[in-house]
Amino acid sequence: METILVVDDEIQVRALARDILVGAGYRVLEAEDGETALKITEEHQGAIHLLLTDIMMPGINGKELADRIAALRPDTRMIFMSGRAAEVISDAGVLIPVDAFVAKPFTVERLLNKVRERLEYRSPFSRPR
Repeated sequence: METILVVDDEIQVRALARDILVGAGYRVLEAEDGETALKITEEHQGAIHLLLTDIMMPGINGKELADRIAALRPDTRMIFMSGRAAEVISDAGVLIPVDAFVAKPFTVERLLNKVRERLEYRSPFSRPR
């Protein structure tokens, strides 16, 4: 079972993402902010396969959080979510890969497709396993 860490300061978004992901068979860890997410990342004994994080949050933003988690767990995949247009996010100085972005509000299908896509992605530059 794959484990996903969902981070969003809006409880309704976290609950929706959790319910969708648990319903699809994923194990879900939740955090309301970056500091809590980092603590969970440090303390969780098993793998965290994917980070699903809001980009604009108080304190540590989603991109900074992803960078810090990648330093702790290099194999963790990332998906960024936001209710803002990608252009607004890049104008705010938070640059993220387009293929790792899902817009809020998201549909069940869109979220699950993006999660599967990111979990199965293999870089053309990575070494064969």
